[in-house]
Amino acid sequence: MPQGKPAGINCVQLDEHLRCRLFGSPERPAVCVALRPTAEMCGATREQAIEWLSRLEKQTAPDAEAD
Repeated sequence: MPQGKPAGINCVQLDEHLRCRLFGSPERPAVCVALRPTAEMCGATREQAIEWLSRLEKQTAPDAEAD
């Protein structure tokens, strides 16, 4: 997604099982390659992980307000 991706919208590269189609490929974006999941990020459930990632996306959005 060359122009980025809105928070809360799945990446177009996710398959029906929510797995990255570009994983391990040289075409995989640098931001995805650099992302290193942590226990805090993943939480205990998929819902907790989505909540954490949604907060991160909102905090790093180009129009996000500084805290």
